Amino acid sequence: MPVDHRPLAIFLMGPTASGKTALACELSERFPLDLISVDSALVYRGMDIGTAKPDTATLARYPHALVDIRDPAQPYSAADFCADAVPVMERISAQGRVPLLVGGTGLYFRALQQGLSDLPEADPATRARLGAEALQSGWPAMHARLAQVDPVAARRIDSNDTQRLQRALEVFELTGRPLSELQGAGRSAPFPWRVLKLALLPADRHQLHARIAGRFDLMLADGFLDEVGVLRKRGDLNADLPAIRAVGYRQAWEHLDGHTSATEFRDRAIFATRQLAKRQITWLRSDHGARLFEPDQAGLLTQACSAVELFVRESGAASVQA
Repeated sequence: MPVDHRPLAIFLMGPTASGKTALACELSERFPLDLISVDSALVYRGMDIGTAKPDTATLARYPHALVDIRDPAQPYSAADFCADAVPVMERISAQGRVPLLVGGTGLYFRALQQGLSDLPEADPATRARLGAEALQSGWPAMHARLAQVDPVAARRIDSNDTQRLQRALEVFELTGRPLSELQGAGRSAPFPWRVLKLALLPADRHQLHARIAGRFDLMLADGFLDEVGVLRKRGDLNADLPAIRAVGYRQAWEHLDGHTSATEFRDRAIFATRQLAKRQITWLRSDHGARLFEPDQAGLLTQACSAVELFVRESGAASVQA
């Protein structure tokens, strides 16, 4: 059997509020790992509280690549992530260390490892028309339309995930081909790294939901609405930008526009975060190559360390740090 000489990489995945960052930092204390963020919101500067971005002290001790690399006015895509992540991974590997990619944006992980298909650029006219149709008929009806033309994508995309739902319909209208078919035309060559996938998958949804609600209340206490207020005062941002469509920020923007009460804003933001976690968990369960861990179990760090140590040792990589 041929020996796999590819450099090593570790993917640490999980739903929001599952403790990924804390575990990544602990692992980097024990192994020669350098951290890379895989998060579509942490790339934006000035969006710190609502994204649960690691604080300044944490980032100083445990640097994360690909954090604070974009202004909120600038869209950021899976293609941008791949273009940014690969050179960082190459540099880490060249230094004899192992890149640890940590985050919850499943699309970025998939695009990086499997490659990107040749999808059309966003078309503002098509997107605006689909948005207008959704306002008239409702997103569940739009989801039913997607199920007719692309049942594979419809099973993967929740009817509440309006951004991905709109994109899937847009791609079909622009190309006449299902998004799932186009995404299947991914990477032909093997991924340049040998990957160990670790996934935090909570067994108790109620406990995860409680953490989500508790964390959001802490965000509010830390000044989340003030943070969004600063973004609004810039004058060059709007609710249609990917940054502002992030979970929590969209609901805060609507609240500051006067569309919701404080209680309704909180409830909507927490519900949207729970829906995000649900989608992330569904995606993780479809990745049969991941080692699953219960984030609330005793001995999580020990088990994760054992998995990493075995991976490094069996691969014949550089010796692990004490």
